[in-house]
Amino acid sequence: MNGAQLRTTIIGFLGTFAILGLLLYLVGVEGFVQELRHADTEAVALIVVVTIGWLAAWGFGLRTVLDVLGVDVSFVKSFFILNGAMFSNNITPFGQAGGEPVTALLISKVADTEYERGLAAIASVDSLNFVPSIVLALGGAAFYATQTSFGRRLRLATAAIVVLSIAVPFAGFFGWRNRNALRRAIARVLAPILRLVTRVAPVDVSLSRETLETRVGEFFDSIERVATNRRGLALALVASTAGWVCQMVALWLAFAAIGSPVPFAVLLFVVPVGAIAGITPLPGGAGGIEAVLVGLLSSLPGAGVSTGTAFAAVIIFRGAIYWVPVTIGGGVVSVVGVDSV
Repeated sequence: MNGAQLRTTIIGFLGTFAILGLLLYLVGVEGFVQELRHADTEAVALIVVVTIGWLAAWGFGLRTVLDVLGVDVSFVKSFFILNGAMFSNNITPFGQAGGEPVTALLISKVADTEYERGLAAIASVDSLNFVPSIVLALGGAAFYATQTSFGRRLRLATAAIVVLSIAVPFAGFFGWRNRNALRRAIARVLAPILRLVTRVAPVDVSLSRETLETRVGEFFDSIERVATNRRGLALALVASTAGWVCQMVALWLAFAAIGSPVPFAVLLFVVPVGAIAGITPLPGGAGGIEAVLVGLLSSLPGAGVSTGTAFAAVIIFRGAIYWVPVTIGGGVVSVVGVDSV
């Protein structure tokens, strides 16, 4: 990580601490500490187990995509690669968008494959993970529409889901239909940038426009292989859905741990919507995700929890979802040493 990246990450974490501190101030320190103090330790331990189940499911999805691309990796290796990917996402601003280049480098080194293929693999996994989250969120929203009237927060959250469910597929379809023009545009923009980086930094990353067009074309070819493999798509989508369900179970257990269980159906809507906040310019979306989750949970009529209770449960939940992959993935990145590639 260079100086600019380090400064950006530090600023991002300061923003995270500021948001979490503000939430803690609003819900009250004493009540929050009391909720955590009485948390069931066995339930908390089970949350960690379920979190590992989530990572295993998405690791299987990554293995499936790599297999479609002709890259043979074991399930164990794909599990650790996935954790390395989550580590990169969680320490860089803008979540997955910030961590994907490092993740692709990790995949290319661990799986001994081209960088473009690694980038195509992680981009495909991220795209496939988007599908079940939107379906589950829309299903949850439809369920609540039949049970109660939506307040302002819920209407905004539902509107965001609907917009994303339309905008993202449309953008992907438009980009794919115009992939040749997009390939040339990417090469035209990147070539001078890489030449400038080579002049100011002690690395040689200069590539001709023709070479860049070829490598971007290989990336699109890999995406096409994944998109046209029905068996691979089905397996990856099932694995992704299982991972999302594990996250929902983890949050349900967090509420159970503090003695305030909520209906599981609530989490069909809440967890995917909270994940949308991962696009904020904060490391792994930390701070933003917590704020969205607390806001939704405390305003959902079906949840029936106070802001303080929601905050305590979310902190337990996010403590596992954020720090388990950071701990495992940090070890993976340290051993592999992607910075040395």
